[in-house]
Amino acid sequence: MAKFELAAEAREDLGKGASRRLRRLNKIPAVLYGAGRPAWSLSLKENQLMRNLQEEAFYAAIIELEYDGKKQKVFLRDLQRHPSKPFVLHVDLQRVRDDVEMTVVLPIHFLNEDTAHGIKIEGGRLQRNLSDIEIVCLPGVLPEYIELDLADLKVGEALHLSDIKFPEGVRSTELEQGEGHDHAIVSIFVPKVVEEEEDTSAPEAPEAPKSDVAADDEADEA
Repeated sequence: MAKFELAAEAREDLGKGASRRLRRLNKIPAVLYGAGRPAWSLSLKENQLMRNLQEEAFYAAIIELEYDGKKQKVFLRDLQRHPSKPFVLHVDLQRVRDDVEMTVVLPIHFLNEDTAHGIKIEGGRLQRNLSDIEIVCLPGVLPEYIELDLADLKVGEALHLSDIKFPEGVRSTELEQGEGHDHAIVSIFVPKVVEEEEDTSAPEAPEAPKSDVAADDEADEA
């Protein structure tokens, strides 16, 4: 697993105005909580945070936070972004204990998607019902993502949570709730194509109405 680090400073000036002033100094307001200890108001270096946020693994990684000359393990619990501008407003960090399980939402990586039997051989299409999964485990065995192999998946079939081969020590919170929670993750189907029959025969031209002169001629001949 990739190693991620953040440097933090104490933040005593609180409130919306203080947060705006902090962001003008290229710092991001943050809070650190958990592990039965008081919450700390902190600030993070914006460039360091934004660089880490470019990595998918950062969102589900144990982060080494340096604060007040000491290092501790934390986890990115929440991230508040500006609704229309490309910057972060606030970060929530949670303390991590090696002996306490943590609940994390991980992305699902689909293996052999393009070469799945139902797609390559049968011409089907993939339907994704889930793109991530909530798991529980100790920090020491936390994976970056969960893998699901689609190689043998055929048209009309689906893969469920129970089909995932979880790493040792990692469990699905949904499956632990019992029957009825083994949700389908992906399936392969053949799209229905409605073909309309085209009438290729040329339409009959309508008979042109006879002029009054032609009608009179026909009457004279009669």
